[in-house]
Amino acid sequence: MAKKAQSTLVNMLLALTAIALVAAAALAALNAVTEEPIAQAQQAKVEEAISAVLPSFDKLEATEVDGSKCNKAYDADGNFVGAAIEAGNDKAFGGRLQIMVGFDKDGNVYGYRILETHETPGLGAKADTWFQADGKAPVVGKHPAEAKLTVKKDGGEVDAISGSTITSRSFLQAVNDAYEVFQKINA
Repeated sequence: MAKKAQSTLVNMLLALTAIALVAAAALAALNAVTEEPIAQAQQAKVEEAISAVLPSFDKLEATEVDGSKCNKAYDADGNFVGAAIEAGNDKAFGGRLQIMVGFDKDGNVYGYRILETHETPGLGAKADTWFQADGKAPVVGKHPAEAKLTVKKDGGEVDAISGSTITSRSFLQAVNDAYEVFQKINA
């Protein structure tokens, strides 16, 4: 019969080290396999968001302003029709909130899509519909320089999502930040 290994500190450390190395190798392999499909899915989500938040366009010109990704849209004749700007912050209740905001050529909010959120389902997660043109507190169709796009609690014109004032503030801040970038690229 084989002799049983003694339970010494050295033996336990060696066993735990071996287990950790095997687990690390498995996680590294899994990451290598899934990294590219995840990046492709994220890129597809961004491309769909750009198309959804802009008026009809024929050509896009990607640029970056103050760290924000921007896509200027043009018609077939080369006329500027609008811009899609990615903006976000870490001030939402659940942490990071990242959105794509589209503006028409005059600076009106044409549409938006949520790219990343960690908000509570049924509360802060309502931001995907709450501020749409047919939502309860629409920002779509409004011009950020003319309408005060802040929550009513802060003296603005927009009703916060019920029970999610922090998320609403974060969302509206991202829209206003995107508008600041729009002003810079449209100057």
